[in-house]
Amino acid sequence: MESYVKHKKGYSRFIIILISVAFIALIISCPNFIINHFYLTSVIFLVISFFPLFLRFEKRKVSSRELVILAILAAIAAVSRIPFASIPSVQPTTFVIIMTAIVFGAESGFVVGALAAIVSNLFLGQGPWTPWQMYGWGMIGLVAGLLNNSLILQNKFSRILFGFFAGIIFGWIMNLWVIFSMGTEFNFKSLLVFYTTSFPHDLAHGLSNAFFLAVFGNSWLKTLRRFQRKYGLLL
Repeated sequence: MESYVKHKKGYSRFIIILISVAFIALIISCPNFIINHFYLTSVIFLVISFFPLFLRFEKRKVSSRELVILAILAAIAAVSRIPFASIPSVQPTTFVIIMTAIVFGAESGFVVGALAAIVSNLFLGQGPWTPWQMYGWGMIGLVAGLLNNSLILQNKFSRILFGFFAGIIFGWIMNLWVIFSMGTEFNFKSLLVFYTTSFPHDLAHGLSNAFFLAVFGNSWLKTLRRFQRKYGLLL
């Protein structure tokens, strides 16, 4: 069992590297294509990023009980955005995704993160930002799942720090779709101004993650692990 878990994590790390290399290669080799065909590029990026990970999740021996629990967690992550919609960047969605990934693993964290974005946007509005939200939250879930047995996420204080920086990085990822859509108007000065302007929102996201992890993190872990043991969903 231990060797199987290590194999899964090694495969997931390979997927992250593959996605990162493909994305960087796309940006470097086709900058004009990205600028002139931003929406098509977003779709290509969505497929490149999500298909291998969803395929990996599908090949797992996922029981119907686990699917039901993950569907419920994805729904909670999605719906929890709606009451906080009037407060920019403050919501418990990232918290739910991190908790899911710690208990159920990297692939489950990725799936819940990606689904949370697309389902919540059925209420809040779909757009070219949706694939980037799916990617951002999916990657947070994936990384949290890969680190679920490390000291980073087993220790409460470092878990709070992880959530804080996850909120900042999510904001940086979300900035990309706006920057790319600027087309020929994009330059380093506009990049600096945009990231500086968005930092208060990114900071609010990071602080809200830290708050939810500090206040509700331990109780959520106990509850989810109780479900995990009860229904035999151990990794």
